[in-house]
Amino acid sequence: MNIPIAAEPVFSIGGFVFTNALVNSTILMIAFVIFAGALRASMSVIPGKLQNAFEAALEFLFGYFDQVTGSREKSKRFLPIVGTLFFFILLSNWMGLLPGTGSIGVWQTIEGHRELVPLFRPASSDLNLTLAMALISVLSSHLIGMVSLGFFTHWNKFIQLGTIWKALKTLNPMKILVALIEFLVGFIELFSEAAKVVSLSLRLFGNVFAGEVLMTVISSLVAFFVPLPFMAMEIIVGIVQATVFAMLTLVYLTIMSSPPHGEGEHAEHHDAEHAPAHA
Repeated sequence: MNIPIAAEPVFSIGGFVFTNALVNSTILMIAFVIFAGALRASMSVIPGKLQNAFEAALEFLFGYFDQVTGSREKSKRFLPIVGTLFFFILLSNWMGLLPGTGSIGVWQTIEGHRELVPLFRPASSDLNLTLAMALISVLSSHLIGMVSLGFFTHWNKFIQLGTIWKALKTLNPMKILVALIEFLVGFIELFSEAAKVVSLSLRLFGNVFAGEVLMTVISSLVAFFVPLPFMAMEIIVGIVQATVFAMLTLVYLTIMSSPPHGEGEHAEHHDAEHAPAHA
């Protein structure tokens, strides 16, 4: 049984085609909504077992978030997007290990041959999904940056027109030269933002897809017992990939919401100079 790189269509509703990866991600999203509703309904002053477990998980996540953000306020602010990405990627990876994934499907005629198209496929093994999540990660960091610092301050990190203008007003040739170099370096930074999307999406897709190929090959050779160590390895890989994606997203959000290098120190120095003297 071959595993094509692109997710395979299994059925359509009103012209909208559902691929096997989309089926898995849809089931997972419905499960998320049901769990969130059940958790919200069970919230109380005296927590139950579900609430206790969830609060313990939040405290665990906040401990790691604070090490990156350096601020509990930022950790709380970034938790919804980073936590959602983490649990979605983690559970979508683990869903690929459930019985029936890759073996239950529909028979279709492909290039004149009858082939079994799996009904379920790990969502993260679809490059479209990993690319969409990477775009959400990077674009969210820029949106947070614009909201936190202001539109012009944020984009001046990349297209440093303000720096050139300040250098021109000094009429200092060296400062003007440095400002022009920083302006050109800013364009390189813009390309690095696009590289973030590519690296995030391809890293997650490559690892999950390679795991699916490995499991398919091993299971086709020996159906019992031998695949178990590889399944355990896939559980660990799922945790690692979800953690890497989520923590990189957290790093992007933290960096973009922080003032440009030197501005924080300049503001503190300015405040100290204009602070009233106390006897």
